[in-house]
Amino acid sequence: MSNSDWAKLTLLALLWGTTFFYVEIALTALPPLTIVLLRVGLGALVLWAVLRLTGVAVPRDPAIWRMFFVMGFLNNLVPFTLFAFGQSHIASGLAAILNATTPLFTILVAHVLTGDDRLTPAKALGLGLGFGGVVVLMGGTALAPVGGLVLLAQAACVGAALSYAFGSVYGRRFARAGVPPQATAFGQVAASSVMLLPFALMIEAPWRLPMPPAHVWAAVGALAVLGTALAYVIYFRLLASAGAVNLMLVTFLIPVTALALGIGVLGERLAPHHLAGMGLIGLGLVAIDGRATAALRRRLRAGRLRAPRSGSLR
Repeated sequence: MSNSDWAKLTLLALLWGTTFFYVEIALTALPPLTIVLLRVGLGALVLWAVLRLTGVAVPRDPAIWRMFFVMGFLNNLVPFTLFAFGQSHIASGLAAILNATTPLFTILVAHVLTGDDRLTPAKALGLGLGFGGVVVLMGGTALAPVGGLVLLAQAACVGAALSYAFGSVYGRRFARAGVPPQATAFGQVAASSVMLLPFALMIEAPWRLPMPPAHVWAAVGALAVLGTALAYVIYFRLLASAGAVNLMLVTFLIPVTALALGIGVLGERLAPHHLAGMGLIGLGLVAIDGRATAALRRRLRAGRLRAPRSGSLR
C-alpha cells in the first residue's frame, strides 16, 4: 500500500474505533435496532447532502441499487445490529478485539470467491494464530456465571466480522462499475435504512421510548456523521486502491482506540485471557500482512552476506 493508503487506513481506524464507544453510550438509553436505524438513516441524510454539494449523481440503474441493497445488508444491517446486541452484554473493548477477526474471514472469503488474494502458507499460519486467539478469547467465558449470554454476545460479534468479510469482497465491484465512493457510501446506508426501518418499528417501537438525554443524541450524531458517513467514503476509496484484504487490516488498529476509550473513559476492564487472545489475533494479522516477516528475512539474508566466511583472512 502507498503512504496515502496508510494515512487513510489510520484515519479510518480512529473513526471506527470510536464507534464502539459511541454505541456503548447510546445503549444506556436506546435499544440496538433503534441505534442502528438512527446511525444509517442520519448517515444517509448526511451523505445525500454531500452528493448534492459536490455534484456527484446518485445512480439510477436498478442493477446498481440491487448491489447497494446486498452491500447494505452485508456491511451495515447485519454487522451493526450484531455488534449493538453484543455490546449490550460485553465490553466495547472486547467487541473491538473480536472485530479484529475480520481480516481472517476476509482471507477465507476472498480465497473461495475470487481469483486473487489466494491462500498462502503465511496466510494459513496467520489464520491458525488468529482463530486460536478467538478460541482463547471465548474460552474463559464458560467459567463466568452468565457464560451462556456472554458467549452468545461474543458469537454475535464474530458473526458480524464474518459479514464484514463478505461485504468487503462484494464491495469491490462498485469500483469496477464506475460508481464513485461517495455514491456507494450513500447507496449502501440508504438501502440499509429502508431494510431496517420496518423491523425497528415493529420490534422496538422507538416512539414509545423516553426522550434520550443530550449526550446520547451526541453519541448517535457522531456515529452517523463520523463513524458512518465520513468513514464509508474513506472505506470505499481504500477498497478501490488497496484491496479487500489490505483494507481489513484496519480492524487490527481499531481495538487500540476502542480500548483506550473503554478503559480510560468507561472504566471497562479486560481479563488476562482477553489480552492473550488479542495478542494471538495480532500475531496472526502480522503473518497475513507479510511485511514484517519479509523485512526480517531481508535482514537475515543481508546479515549472512556481510558475515565473513569461515577461514577467511582478516
